[in-house]
Order: sequence, then C-alpha cells, then structure tokens
Amino acid sequence: MAGSELLRLVEVMDRLRSPGGCPWDAEQTHQSLIKYLLEESYEFIDAIETEDRAGMREELGDVLLQVYFHSRIAEEHPTDPFTIDDVAGAIADKLISRHPHVFENLEVSGTDEIIENWEAIKAREKGRTSAVDGIAMSQPALPLVSKIIYRAEKYNVPLNLEPHERNEVATEESVGSALASIIAWAHHNGIDPESALRAKAREMMREIAAKEKHS
Repeated sequence: MAGSELLRLVEVMDRLRSPGGCPWDAEQTHQSLIKYLLEESYEFIDAIETEDRAGMREELGDVLLQVYFHSRIAEEHPTDPFTIDDVAGAIADKLISRHPHVFENLEVSGTDEIIENWEAIKAREKGRTSAVDGIAMSQPALPLVSKIIYRAEKYNVPLNLEPHERNEVATEESVGSALASIIAWAHHNGIDPESALRAKAREMMREIAAKEKHS
C-alpha cells in the first residue's frame, strides 16, 4: 500500500508541474522552495516536541512533498537531470555502504564503533581530508559550531576554546540557562548573537585549517 501511495504522489506532482497543471507549482525553482523546506522541517520538529501524532503525520507529509517537488524540478534540468527514483536509489546505496555491520556482517563492539565506521566511510567516499570538509555553512550558528567541535574531536584537531566557568555539572537546564543569559547579554549590548557566533565559527574553521596545514 505504501508503495502505491508513493507512486501516486509522483503522478500528482507530475500533473501539477506539467502543462495544464498549477501555474504556481510550474514556476517554482530549487531556490524558491528553500524557505518551505526549512519551514516544514521546523513544523515537524514542533509536532515531535508536542507529541502531536496527527501533526507529525501531516508535517512529515509536507517534508516528503519537498523531496518529491525538488526531484520533479530536477527532472527538467537540461544537462544533469535526475528523478525521485535516482534519489531513492542513491540513499539506499548509501545506507548499505555505511552499514557494513548489517550488510557485510562486520563485527562491531557497539554504537560508538558504528559511528566511527560511518564517519570513516563517509570521509573516504567523499574524499575528505580536512575536519571541516562538507560542513554546511548555511545552517544556524549554534549547530554549526557544534558540528565544528564534533569534527575537530573526530579528526584530533585541538581547538583553543575556554570552557564555561561554572562549578556545577552541566545539565540540559543549566546549559539552556547559560545560553539564554549569554543571548540576553548580547542583546543588552546591541550584538546579534547569531552573527557573533557565526563569526566565531569562521575563526574556528581557520584555526583548524592552519593546524592541519602544519600537522
């Protein structure tokens, strides 16, 4: 049943995008749809956090629509077209190659080794040699910095970051309060915290690149 509905969605998108379909859908581009992909993703997150099962089903459908919409637009590219089948095939191949403990009977000690293998396979597949290769710079500054720190740890590149000076053990509540107070401090001083953190992220990436160059 799921397969038939996915095929029906392909047909619906094709009709909307084709001559005689919807003028709005026909004029959309990858660029014009970016805001909708972000909005639908955030709305799905809201549904998860509020445990809204009906909302999750609806919002996940909206996210799926974006995948199908972008894939339908991609079919029209004059020199490098691809379809939803190509997208599905590529991710299926990726999942198989990234899970040798499932598909190749590779023995692993636990989830930590699974993650290590995933990162190593990913780096090899993409020809990555730097800790910062492939980091999405367009993501918000907070997950961007988190990703940079994670990659630096994985590639054993030390960063000159001073730990937050607090005596208590970090908890979700204490970290949230500390971050909120820093944002309030920035706001009080007329500083955009997103811009400030993004500037710090760029500085961290330059630091990593310099250390990798001399390693």
